[in-house]
Amino acid sequence: MNQQPVKPEKIAVITDSCADLPPEVLEQYGIYIIPMQIVFSEKTYQDGVDITPDQVYERLPQEIPKTSLPLGETILNTFLQVQEAGYTHGLVLIFSSGLSGSFSLVSTLAAEFPGITLKVFDTLNGSLGSGSVALRAAQLVAQGISWTKLLAVVPELIGNIHAFFAINTLEYLKKGGRIGLVSSVAGTMLQIKPILSFAPDGQLVDVAKVRGRNRSLEKLVELVKAVPLEGRRFLLLTAHGGAPEECNQVREALRQALPEPAGEFQGIIDCTLAVHVGPGLVGAGILILEDEF
Repeated sequence: MNQQPVKPEKIAVITDSCADLPPEVLEQYGIYIIPMQIVFSEKTYQDGVDITPDQVYERLPQEIPKTSLPLGETILNTFLQVQEAGYTHGLVLIFSSGLSGSFSLVSTLAAEFPGITLKVFDTLNGSLGSGSVALRAAQLVAQGISWTKLLAVVPELIGNIHAFFAINTLEYLKKGGRIGLVSSVAGTMLQIKPILSFAPDGQLVDVAKVRGRNRSLEKLVELVKAVPLEGRRFLLLTAHGGAPEECNQVREALRQALPEPAGEFQGIIDCTLAVHVGPGLVGAGILILEDEF
């Protein structure tokens, strides 16, 4: 009996719009994006496709939209695009299940999709956290990592995310029902600013509360500096939502304070997260890289 030749592995990296990957990174590595939905009263938009974060910020004073899972049709079409492009395998990295049902939906559809091997991971994180894992996975694919080894490395990367977010107010998280494990801060008059991170179960949790915007950015830098590196390689992560100058300040402070990173991730907060945190978010963190592959 003639054996069919084994088809060589061709691996695609797929993530969602909450990964905050800039267009140049998507183009360089061929990463596929599944957009979340932004639901305003007059129309439903596809995150990053027909609406931008700045447009969301502009409209927040008049209306706080709802956010919704990606359309099933959109998810399946993305898988079909990957298959038609000749990929044999797809690594799918999805926004935290602690804040969204996307992981469950994408997992269900991936399990039923024929003709290509798909593996879906819950990043238990978002923005620069999940985006940096997608970036690193795409880099490893470009370097020739095998599918088996990639599946072993990804959980290690997810466990090595250290991401923190300075926000101006909890107002939008409360109204959107995404407050998670964050304790209520009755500090508008006192200018109390929370620093958030992701808990092990993927919910948001506050890791610090400080008074004043400047102090919150200083605390953000302190938290990232405190991540134990132990001489290991890492990516330096920064992202912002309508606060480019403050994000640049934080990035420069970390460049001065930390060893030389193996690379950097610089993201822009997506529309979905913009709805839930409002303008002025600055995120920073570290992704500790795998020892080898």
